[in-house]
Amino acid sequence: MNVLLKVRNLSFRYPTRTVFSDLSFDASAGEFIALMGSNGAGKSTLLDSIGGLRPATSGTVVIDGKLLSDWSVNDLAREVSHLPQSIRADLPFSVEQLVLMGRYPHSETWFDSAADRTAARAAMERTSCWEHRFRRFFTLSGGERQRVLLAACLVQDAKVCLFDEPSVFLDVDQQLRCFDLLAEEARNGKLCIAVTHDLNHALSYCSRLWVLADQKLVVDRAIDDARQTPDWLGLFSKRLQLGQTPDGKPWVWYR
Repeated sequence: MNVLLKVRNLSFRYPTRTVFSDLSFDASAGEFIALMGSNGAGKSTLLDSIGGLRPATSGTVVIDGKLLSDWSVNDLAREVSHLPQSIRADLPFSVEQLVLMGRYPHSETWFDSAADRTAARAAMERTSCWEHRFRRFFTLSGGERQRVLLAACLVQDAKVCLFDEPSVFLDVDQQLRCFDLLAEEARNGKLCIAVTHDLNHALSYCSRLWVLADQKLVVDRAIDDARQTPDWLGLFSKRLQLGQTPDGKPWVWYR
């Protein structure tokens, strides 16, 4: 497998608090990793550190064989895409304009090319927001905005895709479509890492599970192993149990 991400002894500390300490792991093309943990465990901070948005206190991040610090901003944007947990809702751009911003790292001129516009349309159709292309971003609902931001990430066509709660604000059907899309991206050779609190989405769609707790990566398992040995559920709540749906798929329920 082509290792796209190598993290060694990564730590992030504030003056009064350590968020995580000495994290080390590799991740490869074709993986869809669920990054989980309780509120405040450091999931968003870890994604930001991997993507170069929030430099770690110590340790190294290697993207596709090159130290994170050695990438130029534009080249890194072709390698890594990042869907943040939240973004200002009052942006004045149209939906199409915002999605086309995802093509900026690939542009060689000041203007969008025909290929850029074709890629943007395909991404908007995949995320069910093509019909909103002329609307201003601030006029959209929370779920509609989330689909637009997802399209902007997809059209960036990066090798390493970081998603911070990608299904937030989405209705049930769109949540399923979202995870279908991310799984498809992984099958097409991308490395997808998604923060999620939905245990069933993680177990149904992802190939690997990471759990942050007590400043460490306390769980790093293939999803099949996580299904077979569900002791990690206790990290989230003592009320959780792992069962099966009528067709044999894993399902976490609470008592």
